[in-house]
Amino acid sequence: MEETQALLDRLGRIEALDREGAPPSALLPELRALVREAEAWARREGDPDAEAAAASCAAALRGDAIVRA
Repeated sequence: MEETQALLDRLGRIEALDREGAPPSALLPELRALVREAEAWARREGDPDAEAAAASCAAALRGDAIVRA
């Protein structure tokens, strides 16, 4: 349950940064940490669909889909 709360807390921080109009340079580290935490959570749960979703998010963050400011 602690892992779930940690993920929800990080999502809350990301949403707050977004509401405040934070630049991508402030959001990206939080997003990357969220993806790492989600990957670890999915592995612990042993859910192949969750693992695939987290891996897809990680790939997107590594790719050119992110606009850097």
